[in-house]
Order: sequence, then structure tokens, then C-alpha cells
Amino acid sequence: MGRLDEVDLSLSLKREEYEERLATAQERLSALRLQLGGLIGDGRLGPPVCMLFEGWDASGKGGAIKRLVEQLDHRHVRVASFAAPTPDEKRHHFFWRFGPALPGWGGVAVLDRSWYGRVLVERVEGFATEEQWRRAYDEIVGLERTLAMEGMLIVKFWLHISPEEQLKRFERRKGDPLKSWKLTDEDWRNREKRPRYEEAVEDMLARTDTEHGVWHVVPAESKKYARVFVIETAIEEIERGMQARGFEPIDVGALAKA
Repeated sequence: MGRLDEVDLSLSLKREEYEERLATAQERLSALRLQLGGLIGDGRLGPPVCMLFEGWDASGKGGAIKRLVEQLDHRHVRVASFAAPTPDEKRHHFFWRFGPALPGWGGVAVLDRSWYGRVLVERVEGFATEEQWRRAYDEIVGLERTLAMEGMLIVKFWLHISPEEQLKRFERRKGDPLKSWKLTDEDWRNREKRPRYEEAVEDMLARTDTEHGVWHVVPAESKKYARVFVIETAIEEIERGMQARGFEPIDVGALAKA
């Protein structure tokens, strides 16, 4: 059994609990974001935070990212989405196009797709040679180690849904004129190759889950559960990473009383 087989996809939240936990987490994340930016607390710039999102087509990455950042001032967070590389980007090493989106000290970036495309879609679809995608695991681990040693907090999410749930979401998208644009022929083709993608995902999780960049597999069958899981996990990772780098996460209640 792999890590995907261990995920409990039955987990869910009732609306009242979802709304309460989401609101609490969004407020907490807002405070941490302001502290990282030196806008509250002792004024120091905190470590850069980079959150990576990967997952199955229709797994809810966009909705999870929206709830993650919707209460943050847009001046204080960068969301970058990545599709297939352009002809010019293909002329460079596969890391190259992601560099401008990476955060500096005091910054927060959210990447919708990332350099993990090399060992996922590029591996399965043959856009990278076997030699290229096989050495990419060590290249990725090396990059993330380097970034982490320079202070960056790297938080990685894989949103997991069953093939049955994916099909239901595809069918709903197909029937909704405001969402049908999200569904492409490529999505259907990728679905037919799910066993090969599952193998690639399991290899990715096994070979690139390190102390410098831990993978969090999100049970995403319930969108509400997934959204709360993502933001609460992000908070835990940010607070842990701040403490490891000599920053005590701010106590907003104590700040208000001061």
C-alpha cells in the first residue's frame, strides 16, 4: 500500500463547524502574515513562506487556495499559477520559470502547480526523458534543501480524491456553462492514465518528502474538509517553522491587551 491508499476520504465537516473553523483559521493566518511582513510584532521580517499545491484534476486546488488567501491583503501574498511551459521556458532548466514567483524574506507565495510537474505530467506524458525525470527527484530535494537552509518555509499539499469523485466533478463541470471551460480533452485523457499517474504520485511522495519540505496529503473528497485542513495545516507549519528560526508566533490576544 502507498500513501494514497492510507488517506481516509470519508472525512467531512458539517457546515456550522466548517464556517467556524475556517473563520478562526483565516484570522490566525492573517495575523501570522502581518507578523512575517514585519507589520506587527517586533518589526522583523520573518522567513519567506512558499506553499505548493498539486493534486488530481478537479480535486479543489483553486477553492482551497481561494479560502487560504481571501482574508489576506493582496499586497502581502502572491498567488502564481503554472500551466505547460512555453517554448521559451523550455529552453531553460525546468526550475527557471518558477524563480520569479519565489518569496523573499517577509514574503508569502502560493504556487498552483510547481516544479513537481517534471515528475508527474512530464514523466507520464513523455514530455521529459526517463533520464530527466529520474534525476529530477534529487534536483528537487537539493533545491528545497537550499531554499530551506536560506530560511524558507516550504509547505507542500497534494489534494487527493477518488476516481469516482473525480468523474462526478467532471460531469458537473460539463453541465455548468460557467465551469465547463475548466474541463478539457486533456483532463479526460489524463483520467484514462490514472494508474500511471498514481505510480508517479507515490514515487514523488516517497522520494521528495523530507524535513525541508514535508508533503501533506489532503483528503479532498469533501471540499469543506479539504479547505479547513489546508489552512489549519499551513498555520501549524508556519508557526513551527517560525519557532525553529527564532521567531515566536504572535499572540494577538496579548497584543490587544498591551
